[in-house]
Amino acid sequence: MWREPMRQRSQVLFREFIDRADELVRPQEHMEGLLAAVVSLTEDLSLEAVLDHVVHSACELVGARYGALGVIGEGQLLSHFITVGIDEEGTRIIGELPTGHGVLGQLITEPKPLGLHDLGELITAAGFPANHPPVKTFLGVPIRLRTTVGNLYLTGKNDGQDFTAEDEALTVALAAAAGVAIQNARLFEESNRRRLWLEAGMEVTDALIGQTHPHETDSLDLVAERALRASDSVLALIAGPAGDGIVKSWTSVGAQSLPAGYRLPVSPVLTEVLETGLSQTVPDAAQLFDPEWGIKLGPVLVTALGHKGNRNGVLILARAAGGPGYGDVDLELSAVYGSRIGLALDLLEANRLREEHMLFSDRDRIARDLHDLVIQRLFAAGLSMQSLRRYTEDPVAHERIASVTGELDDTIRQLRDTVYSLQARGSAQELLSSRLLRTVQKAAWQAGFNPDMELTGPIDETVTEDVAMQLVPVLTESVSNAVRHSGADSISIRVTAHRDSVVLMVRDNGCGFENPGRMGGLDNMRQRAARVGGRCVISSSPGQGTFVTWTAPVAT
Repeated sequence: MWREPMRQRSQVLFREFIDRADELVRPQEHMEGLLAAVVSLTEDLSLEAVLDHVVHSACELVGARYGALGVIGEGQLLSHFITVGIDEEGTRIIGELPTGHGVLGQLITEPKPLGLHDLGELITAAGFPANHPPVKTFLGVPIRLRTTVGNLYLTGKNDGQDFTAEDEALTVALAAAAGVAIQNARLFEESNRRRLWLEAGMEVTDALIGQTHPHETDSLDLVAERALRASDSVLALIAGPAGDGIVKSWTSVGAQSLPAGYRLPVSPVLTEVLETGLSQTVPDAAQLFDPEWGIKLGPVLVTALGHKGNRNGVLILARAAGGPGYGDVDLELSAVYGSRIGLALDLLEANRLREEHMLFSDRDRIARDLHDLVIQRLFAAGLSMQSLRRYTEDPVAHERIASVTGELDDTIRQLRDTVYSLQARGSAQELLSSRLLRTVQKAAWQAGFNPDMELTGPIDETVTEDVAMQLVPVLTESVSNAVRHSGADSISIRVTAHRDSVVLMVRDNGCGFENPGRMGGLDNMRQRAARVGGRCVISSSPGQGTFVTWTAPVAT
């Protein structure tokens, strides 16, 4: 009889012993788990990897089904939100992630541990997305290092019980280590970002030094591409004022690159950057871009290429919609990058002007020599030829003398045209004849053959800049159409400056086309002629090539 109570008592004592042993072992296991979690935080310096380690470790430590970590960004809202326990399909159903409202926002405004027994129907009010899986228990702990850098959120304990004080203590200890790890990851990321910006600046500067025309598209593409990479953006745009309150894109690169010639209205941000040369960040792309692009883009960074952007333009960087904003490092180093690139462009422009001045001096000397020596001697030779008429009555000889005299007169006229074209206008601007020749040289490189080009008359003297600004794009469009679309292997270009007009004629032997009036590029050529009071005639037919005649009046 007495043995049965003893057996029961022994079983009770044994169970109490096991429970007590578990209580003694469990803290040791928790400490080992905490130590392993802390060690894992030092294995990777990538910020995203560190954040992911923190959430996984917290869930394992306290047995939570779902975990998340929100990093506090600008405006006391969550800039990063890392989740654990929700698969890709669940993430898709949930949709937009939290930004820091409700109970989640309470941890931002009141950074202290927060445990809740049952969120229940308050899950939306708690700041969770409406389609978040149902949960009851909740534990939130701030991650701090001097100031609050983020919050750790845990929900749905595996055993269905509330999070205990021990769970809270473990999470707080992990959060303390996480704060240091996150700060180290941020410093590493900042150091890497600085390296990328500095390398980009050195690479672009070295490349620009070797450029003949630093403002050409290839040079600007390089400036934009390196800034795109250094800033981790999806768009890099270089633009400058185009008049009438418009800023026009000169070049654009990136996954969200804009169409060529994209026009931005001059916003207060662009105006201030252009006037002061100080970089600025914009949280919403809709402040700078039209709605079509505003919804695709997120934070924007605008920096001047130089102390003032009116000459070299501005560099506009943008990240994808919903992406992280540009921090102080990007703002600071983009300004250094822009200043460095602007200085390089200014120095190259100064060198170009110096070389152009030397070229003008040589041209003046050659023009004087041609006028004072060569033309006079040819003129004298012509007079001598004419005097030979009196020594013969032979009609054939007279005809030959007249022919040679005519050729000498033509040569003198061409030399005089050459003298006029060699004389600079005393302006620092590139001569129109040089711009026209450079345009054709580019086309020759693309086509694989040299177009036939002839410049006649005092083009640089008589053609005004307003007309030149229309003439050069028309030549570019005409030659580009012939090279890219018509399949031509012969292009003839004539630019003639008359006393009261300038005439451009471009003829190719390409495939031609029907109804030239319905092609957008050709319509632009007509519009450019109309802007300066001129006209454009385009004739083409299938198999017969295309002939463009573009005429504009000039000052007399």
